[in-house]
Amino acid sequence: MQTLQIFVTTAEERNMSNAARRLGLTQSAVSQSIRQLEDQFGVVLFNRERRPLTLTAAGLALRNRGMTLLEDLNRLKAHVIDASKGIKPDVRVGLVDSFAGTCGPAFIKAMLNESTTLSIRTGLSPYHSEALVGRDLDLVVSTDPLADLDGIERRRLLSEQFVVITPKQKAGAVRTPADLRELGEALPIVRFNRQSHIGAQIERYLRRIDVRIARRLEVDTADTLTSMVAGEIGWAITTPMCLLQAGEYAKKVKLHVLSASNSGRSLYLIARRDEYSHLFDGVYSIAHSIVSTSLLQRLAQIHADLPKLIDIETETEHER
Repeated sequence: MQTLQIFVTTAEERNMSNAARRLGLTQSAVSQSIRQLEDQFGVVLFNRERRPLTLTAAGLALRNRGMTLLEDLNRLKAHVIDASKGIKPDVRVGLVDSFAGTCGPAFIKAMLNESTTLSIRTGLSPYHSEALVGRDLDLVVSTDPLADLDGIERRRLLSEQFVVITPKQKAGAVRTPADLRELGEALPIVRFNRQSHIGAQIERYLRRIDVRIARRLEVDTADTLTSMVAGEIGWAITTPMCLLQAGEYAKKVKLHVLSASNSGRSLYLIARRDEYSHLFDGVYSIAHSIVSTSLLQRLAQIHADLPKLIDIETETEHER
């Protein structure tokens, strides 16, 4: 890193003597460090035939990336010192859309008290999982538990059952696979995007109960899906949280509870094991408190049966 700092300073000064004075080194020490870098990479970093010095294409690439690395190193040093003094950390959190859209404001408000800087990213679970593994995120609330990966700490927050929504004027109840097949013949199904985790989970559920329905319409958000049903375009399979995320559209559709479906999805808090361990328990308690209170109350305002379809994990019996 010291050699990289010498190179970046030389690139800024475009003169080895000036870089040496700025760094408190001799010109020969600067020149030797640059040569070591060039030997290590097997490239030429500076065009020495011109004055002031100019960077080659390789030198430009190293300068741009090197500046970022040095900035990260400075932040890392500050974070380590802050942690030793008990200062709250910077935290990057990924939230699946349905949690962000329903519990997000309360969660973020509480998290601001637990961190110096808070960065929130919303979107689909697969993208958050990749970002967590790639160290672009520190904590994730996701429907994907990353069960196949080692070195991951996970705790289930809740499980929720799939429900069917239809246009208001749909007569009768939809409860069984036979009812779903009949509904599929009468109206098109509005599906979640197949790239989303919930979309894949619903497809597996339909295959398991042997319900084959032609794919005609896909959407990527819960509010769009519910609005399509409210607009009498078709019907859909969704979850209580996704229905709540849809806002006013949720009151413009008819809810059908599937009988003995044993189907649905779970939400987890996920992190890399042995990182942010001191924060993990606190974040879980925050999220658990929100889903245990305000989430159930708001679901009951849409339909009395919705809170019954949510199974919230007890804090003393969570799965790691």
